Amino acid sequence: MSRWIIHADLDAFFASVEQLDNPELRGRPVVVGGPPQSRGVVAAASYEARAFGIRSALPMVTALRLCPEAVRVPPRFERYAEISRRVMDTFRRFTPLVEPISVDEAFLDVTEAVQKGHSAELSSAEAMARAIKAQVRQEVGLTVSVGLASSRSVAKIASDMDKPDGLVLVPPGTEREFLAPLPVRSLWGVGPKTAERLAAESITTIGDLAERSEEWARRLFGERGVDLIRLARGIDDSPVVVERETKSVSSETTFARDIGDPRALEDSLRDLARETADRLQRHGLKGRTVRLKLRLADFTTFTRQTTLAHPTDAFDAIHREAARLLAREVTNGRRFRLLGVGVSNFAALGPEGQQQPALFPLDEP
Repeated sequence: MSRWIIHADLDAFFASVEQLDNPELRGRPVVVGGPPQSRGVVAAASYEARAFGIRSALPMVTALRLCPEAVRVPPRFERYAEISRRVMDTFRRFTPLVEPISVDEAFLDVTEAVQKGHSAELSSAEAMARAIKAQVRQEVGLTVSVGLASSRSVAKIASDMDKPDGLVLVPPGTEREFLAPLPVRSLWGVGPKTAERLAAESITTIGDLAERSEEWARRLFGERGVDLIRLARGIDDSPVVVERETKSVSSETTFARDIGDPRALEDSLRDLARETADRLQRHGLKGRTVRLKLRLADFTTFTRQTTLAHPTDAFDAIHREAARLLAREVTNGRRFRLLGVGVSNFAALGPEGQQQPALFPLDEP
């Protein structure tokens, strides 16, 4: 019996919401992000803007140079979260097994729903994927690209193959063949540093990696290497995990240039702490754990955290603890490309002593 997993990814989500809400923007190059004067970066670009080479995380000043006629729109994260909740609710009408992994994408396990269908299993799975796409377009007004496969990892890769408004189905038993010609960077868990090490071993495609032995992978990467080999062969039985409760609230920024100056980092940290505190207060949440997320110039990403004696949603407390964590990481010669501040470990705050979670995690992609 086949398992059927869908990865649904809203197309150019932030920019598409702006075009949805403002018909004058439809068909025009739209970039969402901060102003170029403050070293803003592109949070999202419409497909019309992407035609000019504009991509997420590009400095806004560069984006507007590539496309002077582009319309810059400041981000409206509350609106994006609202639309996201509507889309996730639409998904849940098809299956209760929905795992949002960011504000604009989710995994759906539709195995049971497909089994209840009356037609052949494959056509039922495809029909359900098409129905989901149509329902999102009809109810929300946005397009979603869908990958349909027997596993999460293959479905996620498939959803990116025919954007926008795509549907790519990978029949059971063809996973390895489907993956083989794709760049190894397409594989989940392969970042720039891993890709560089693999290239040194003459591995450039997923198929190249799939041919190597697990012993070779273990020598190079440890047990993580074995997992990569299995994914390259299309083997992935990880489940769709249903998680409805907000586990953390955070804000982060990717710098236009790598930053090593402590004062500039502190200025950014203060803004992020204030934004996180504001979100906590808007959603009636207080947490005990303050988390700092950092990404170095070489793309190494790590977190540091501390746990408070009492839950808080106060800017002063969040900023103070995050600043302490940051001070330990800022050393001579170290440069950062991303900074984030988050709060988790929420307390019971509701009128009956129950936590009042937001409907969807507020971490932005």
